[in-house]
Amino acid sequence: MGRTKEFDPDVALRTAMELFWRQGYEATSMQDLVDHLRLGRGSIYGAFGGKRELYLKAVERYNEDARAGLLGQLSVPGSALDAVRAVVRWYAETALADDTRKGCLMTNTAVELPGDEGAGRLVTSGLETMETVLTSALMRARAEGELAADRDPVALARFLVTLLQGIRVVGKTPLRQRFLDDAVDQALAMLG
Repeated sequence: MGRTKEFDPDVALRTAMELFWRQGYEATSMQDLVDHLRLGRGSIYGAFGGKRELYLKAVERYNEDARAGLLGQLSVPGSALDAVRAVVRWYAETALADDTRKGCLMTNTAVELPGDEGAGRLVTSGLETMETVLTSALMRARAEGELAADRDPVALARFLVTLLQGIRVVGKTPLRQRFLDDAVDQALAMLG
């Protein structure tokens, strides 16, 4: 009879996600994970695989959480365009409120692990999900007459994905307040 798990894998995964998000992949050692998760190496390897596999699972969980959050923000009743505007503002507000300047785990992954195939797939999936969700909201806004008929929802969504990820990067710098205020103002003006 095998031993039963004495820990909640979901809690451990979220804890690892927070550590990776704060420190990055390279700066997080296996010993950091052991100490932070309060698990033995064998338990971590048994439940998640090695450090890389745990990292990829953490990024995948982050993307799932981000997708649910974005869907929730863009699915509120009322004006679809107002919901998109609120998302742009929310990204800037959270970047400005991020005192630890940890940014976005997906963006951090793209920057830190550009040649990692598994990480690349997760980043691509996360960006495509953002594009799809924003495109849907913008199509709804156009159908409701809030967005001009000649505006391309797909191109606009791609612009917004790029802007939102850029907000996360600039949010890690000392120039964040000055740059983000103007970027948000310009994006909101483009939305009409």
